[in-house]
Order: sequence, then C-alpha cells, then structure tokens
Amino acid sequence: MGKEIKEGFALEVVSVRLVRDAPILSETEISTPEDAVRLVGDQLCDMDREVVCVINLSADQVPVNCHFASMGVLEYSLAHPRELLKTGILSNAAGMILVHNHPSGNLLPSEVDVKLTDRMQQVCGLMGIGLLDHVVVGGDNSRYFSFREKGLVKNSQEEYQTDYHKLKWDSRMEVAERGGRR
Repeated sequence: MGKEIKEGFALEVVSVRLVRDAPILSETEISTPEDAVRLVGDQLCDMDREVVCVINLSADQVPVNCHFASMGVLEYSLAHPRELLKTGILSNAAGMILVHNHPSGNLLPSEVDVKLTDRMQQVCGLMGIGLLDHVVVGGDNSRYFSFREKGLVKNSQEEYQTDYHKLKWDSRMEVAERGGRR
C-alpha cells in the first residue's frame, strides 16, 4: 500500500529560536522616517557596502528589535522576503520598517529596491505584519529617501475574496477542478 521507509533513513528534527544580541534600540515610538534613521542610520552610513536592516515594531510602533538581514556589496544587497520576515514572525511584530544604505550617497532607489518594496508590501499584507516604510539612507545620514513619504508604501487593509467562483485560478487549478482532464 504505502511506500516503505528505507533502512537507515532518519528525519532530522529542527527548532527555530530567536537569539537576542546586545540591544541598540530605544523604547521610543517610531512614527516618522527620521525616527527610523535616527535609530539605525548612523550604523548603516558607516558601512562600506549595502546592508538591509529590519526594524520590527509592536502594535504601538515601539521597536521590538532590529535585524541586520543582509550584507551585500558596494552597489547592491540581496534580500528575500523570507529572511526579512523571519525575525518579525518570531518576535510577534505588528509592523516593520525596512532601512538600507547606499554607500555612494545617491538616495534614488534602484529598480531592485522598488521591486523589493512592492514584493514586501504584498507578502507583509498576507502575513499580517504591516510594512510601514522602506527608507534609504546614505552619505552623512542627514538625508534619506522614504518610500512612504513618496506614496510608494500604502498601509491599506487587504480585502479577500469570499466567493470561490471569483478567485483567479491558474491552469493547474482548472485541471484539478476537472479531475485531471484537459
């Protein structure tokens, strides 16, 4: 009937834990991009390569923790939503702010920055952890680019479909719905 388990096979059991480092945050509410920059901007501006930081927030927008999620090279850093959301999920965060640096001092977001922000808005919306802003810092930390201030991050509540007839189906779902017949 079922498949046999091969002799000597062992399934590893794993656990995920949040490990706390030395704190760098305050208990001050973060309500503006300036607050976020004041919190981690100096550290990011001292970096010689791009670094992506996640500030996880409680429901009243007080920092829960901060996670330096990705360290890249001079002109870009790779970041994936799963790595950016990991600490937020483990910390029971209600919201998050992404902050990353441009060592060149040019604050204009790259195409990759824009794509990441759009993707994170979608994923955060599904996870119930609001993406409150994505801030780019550079140079001497006196200037920044805020996606929220430019209207590129919106914290609108998603509405989900309740009628399955109105769902968007891909071709695999249509085949499954017809019992595998094409």
